Amino acid sequence: MDIEKLKSEIISDEGIVFKVYLDHFGHKTLGVGHLINKSDPEFPLKKDTPVSKERVDECFSTDIEICVLECSSLHREFQSFPEEVQLIIANMMFNLGQTRLAKFKDMKKALDNQDYEAAAAAMIDSRWYNQVPNRAKRLVERMKNVPNT
Repeated sequence: MDIEKLKSEIISDEGIVFKVYLDHFGHKTLGVGHLINKSDPEFPLKKDTPVSKERVDECFSTDIEICVLECSSLHREFQSFPEEVQLIIANMMFNLGQTRLAKFKDMKKALDNQDYEAAAAAMIDSRWYNQVPNRAKRLVERMKNVPNT
């Protein structure tokens, strides 16, 4: 999978912020949706404290690595999926996290059967689809356009 393409897509969806900010749950975050943990040096910092581009890039690279590992953990055949499917799943994983994406059981079953039309239908049949409608609709359309093998 083209990691630079994945990064570009996620930045387009998530945005990038070079300071500590609060996400929609009120959790301290930085960069490209990086949830600040107790182990992060930014943990004690206040909202609006600037964060360097280097630190944002470091966090984002680590978060992408974790995202791809979690995709492989959730889907044993992840590396053999078409690249477009890998990009879609990784985008969803970055957005939802492994615990929530694992609840997409019908999508997983469809992917295991290489039925991308059914996977798209399962994506639509979720709360996620209404929570991030622009992102979800775009990813669903991309999934629908993957040729079934």
